[in-house]
Amino acid sequence: MHTEQKHVFKHLVYEQFARVGKALAHAHRLALLDLLGQGEYSVDALARETGLPLATVSQHLQILRAARLVEARRVGVSIYYRLSSESVSQLWLALRACGEDQLIEIEHLVTTFVQDRAALHPMTIDELREALGEERVTLLDVRPADEYQAGHLPQARSLPVAELEARLAELPHDQEIVAYCRGPYCVFADEAVALLRARGYQARRLEEGVLEWRTRGLPVATGKG
Repeated sequence: MHTEQKHVFKHLVYEQFARVGKALAHAHRLALLDLLGQGEYSVDALARETGLPLATVSQHLQILRAARLVEARRVGVSIYYRLSSESVSQLWLALRACGEDQLIEIEHLVTTFVQDRAALHPMTIDELREALGEERVTLLDVRPADEYQAGHLPQARSLPVAELEARLAELPHDQEIVAYCRGPYCVFADEAVALLRARGYQARRLEEGVLEWRTRGLPVATGKG
């Protein structure tokens, strides 16, 4: 391969990589990838969760699909999307970690919108695994029930944050409760811990979620539990 062919080859290869970069270069598409990291979603459900118009969600999904980042299947008149592979999950987490390291604006946004998070004494995955092994905590998945069924941490109970107050009697008072949701930029767990503490429970939030747990190679359970 002579020099000109090498340049052409490298340019064509980098153009293919750029397809992935272009697909990632929109806040709405990153939000969709983050949600799809929880499990398969219909287009309608993605629109509800993101607060975006259905047509806008469909348009962004087509861009992600063209870059082979998501896959789709049709059930009747509904179309369901999922991440195309585990490497897409890892790509999103790597992008997020890079942004957290390089962009001070992300830290400022977190401290502005979730000012009291430090007071919730977040627990790490390693700390949680130790506590579960010693049976010192009750673990709650406070995401919607369909996300729990798609994949949840072993030993977790499904108790969506919207149902938490009505079901407090199901929880033990003599054990610390750890709540988790979709990850560090989801506030379901913050809301759950705040409510539990206000009702006299010992409670903390898990720093991360199912996506982070799974990409560490840890087992994920499925079904109703």
